[in-house]
Amino acid sequence: MFRTVSSDAQDLFEVAAMQDPEATPLAERMRPRTLGEYVGQEHVIGPGKLLRRAIEADRIPSMILWGPPGTGKTTLARIVAHSTGAAFEVLSAVSAGVKDIRAVIGRAKQRRRDAGQRTVLFIDEIHRFNKSQQDALLPHVEAGVCRLIGATTENPSFEVNAALLSRARVFSLRQLGPQDIAQVLARALEDETRGLGLRGIRAEPRLLEALGRAAQGDARRALTTLEMAVDLVPAGEDTLTPAHVGEALGGRALRYDKAGEEHYNVVSAFIKSMRASDADAAVYWLARMLESGEDLMFVARRIVIFASEDVGNADPQALVVASAAANAARFVGLPEAVLPLSQATQYLSLAPKSNTALAAYFAARKDVRRHGALDVPMAVRNAVTALMKQSGYGAGYKYPHEADGGVDRGHASYLPDALAQGPQGPPRYVEPARGWEAEAAARLRAARGDED
Repeated sequence: MFRTVSSDAQDLFEVAAMQDPEATPLAERMRPRTLGEYVGQEHVIGPGKLLRRAIEADRIPSMILWGPPGTGKTTLARIVAHSTGAAFEVLSAVSAGVKDIRAVIGRAKQRRRDAGQRTVLFIDEIHRFNKSQQDALLPHVEAGVCRLIGATTENPSFEVNAALLSRARVFSLRQLGPQDIAQVLARALEDETRGLGLRGIRAEPRLLEALGRAAQGDARRALTTLEMAVDLVPAGEDTLTPAHVGEALGGRALRYDKAGEEHYNVVSAFIKSMRASDADAAVYWLARMLESGEDLMFVARRIVIFASEDVGNADPQALVVASAAANAARFVGLPEAVLPLSQATQYLSLAPKSNTALAAYFAARKDVRRHGALDVPMAVRNAVTALMKQSGYGAGYKYPHEADGGVDRGHASYLPDALAQGPQGPPRYVEPARGWEAEAAARLRAARGDED
């Protein structure tokens, strides 16, 4: 249910792996041992960032590492322990119970008492711990018996109890990009000690980036695929090809080109097909992306963005459909994730189009940048004290709910006076185009008695 890994034991495991590399998967052999080898997550461990400073100062806090699979949560925990000379204890929340926690805490106390050594307790999938298990940890974390590092793929705000969460710093790890993973793969091909360097296999950088996209941000998956692909290279040959990688991926063709141009061309075709209401073409380009190993959530994000940028309030339901499809794709994963994404693609393609969300925001931003922080009109200032009321805060404000139909027929503008009282009147950022937003604007004009 648990295992103890001290820094010394860690070195022994590494030596054993080097003596018999075939006995250890490539992903485990290439696991980074120092911050210098760690790829990605610059927002967390880059120069000057909080966690790097804490490690360098040997003052690490208890923490929760939250992120998708394959982003390096376990690796980062090992590096933290190794860098600070702490013993490293591992518990899996899937199988460990309160008894296991107590055993680990007992060893940590003895280690601190007998050798003055600190302990880092790493709990994988900490979101699976129930309240009693989390409560059993709490007093020992508070007392500094151990530094807790929890790893989770779930939002810790929902899955970790408030008392434990308040005593740990949450670091959000991001999915690795294709270039990050390509860097990991290149290192594995070159490393003659832990990696595949003795095989003398070469691979073009763009092929490794394509493999990175196919791995969908999971470095472990990419390294496992690379190891299988290299095994497919015939004796006497030294070049990894798309065919080798495609076979390692399960027969899926791996398409790539210089600088990733095809990647951007296909994405562009997908978006422009939806914008043109060409549902057939949009679904085709969707299939091209997913079948060639495009990052699932990259596609989902493009769909959500499109729902606001190109459909918007012409059909407000579009964003609901797109967001639900993205969440469903994340929940079910491939291959079933193609269904909600296909459904959303068809819906967005057939929906009425409007770019007012984009156009209105950038028009307003232009005035914000041009005029700076203009004064808020008195009528809509919040009069929370008697002095503020005496100063005119809230003067002239009309509560719309008291008017017929909930609309103030005499309303002019709540924009800053410098804009509302311009020579051409208040600027119009929002120009409803069609669909629901056009109908809503017409209803509002009728309610206000506007002629235009």
